[in-house]
Amino acid sequence: MRRREFITLLGGAAVAWPLAAHAQQAAMPVIGFLSPGSPEADINRLNGVRRGLAEVGYVEGQNVAIEYRWAQFQYARLPALAVDLASRQVSVIIVVSITPTLAAKAATSTIPIVFSVGGDPVQLNIVTSLNRPVGNITGVYNLNATVIGKRLELLREMVPATGVIALLVNPNSAARESETKELNQAARALGVEVRILNAASESEIDTAFETLSTERSVPLVVSSDNLFTDHPVRLVVLAARHSIPAIYPYRWFTAAGGLMSYGPDLAEVYRLVGTYAGRILKGAKPADLPIQQAVKVELVINLKTAKALGLEIPPTLLARADEVIE
Repeated sequence: MRRREFITLLGGAAVAWPLAAHAQQAAMPVIGFLSPGSPEADINRLNGVRRGLAEVGYVEGQNVAIEYRWAQFQYARLPALAVDLASRQVSVIIVVSITPTLAAKAATSTIPIVFSVGGDPVQLNIVTSLNRPVGNITGVYNLNATVIGKRLELLREMVPATGVIALLVNPNSAARESETKELNQAARALGVEVRILNAASESEIDTAFETLSTERSVPLVVSSDNLFTDHPVRLVVLAARHSIPAIYPYRWFTAAGGLMSYGPDLAEVYRLVGTYAGRILKGAKPADLPIQQAVKVELVINLKTAKALGLEIPPTLLARADEVIE
């Protein structure tokens, strides 16, 4: 082969390689990820999603891309973010919690949607059936709203002398009604008065704790809304500052110094979300994927925090704990 011919061939290959790589990248399926929170707050969820995707053969950046949309806890932005993802014709949309799920449902009736929600998705009008979710939506029911009454019972067991328990909720959350209903039912059975504390922003969280601190040691149940669950250190510090016994939805609050937590293992929940998204990329239809329910619920107690609050943990409660942090 002559030198000129070789150079021409090499130059053609140099052009062809980038074109082939671009074509491969263009053919890569794209997942939309819609969250009311922030990148920092969603680390645990994303780790679960990526693990689930890997189980069915998808690795971000290698054979699947993810388009992220975070509302930064500004719920009014969610509809526009959902429409933006739908307009990009992503292959599937993963949504975090109830409000983004409803936004995504309003934005598209054709692009598959995989959710994780704490309330019953049938009662929330997300799907018509758990076994046969007709349409383009399926996902995981993580039981958060269902177990909020149990959180009240556990907190009352930890602080038996109280006749009043406060509930911290986000008035803008779609889960507010179901969580409040479940908690009030449990409170009536125990003869406990429920005091509602509303907070729709980080500054209002501070105000809610200051309001509660004016009353002597009223225990607090924290809602599973992302505004609270994605700021564990902030809430734990405020509870410690005002000497408020509190129970939280997830283990990471107790690991950060919270008194106790009771709720699903979110890493496992989002692993299931990731596997469903991967199966849809492989051709499965959302209507053929039944709503999964999280079955693992953890009770975690922090002994050091209980001691700092002057609380003596009942032996029966301690025995039921899945984990005790010393």
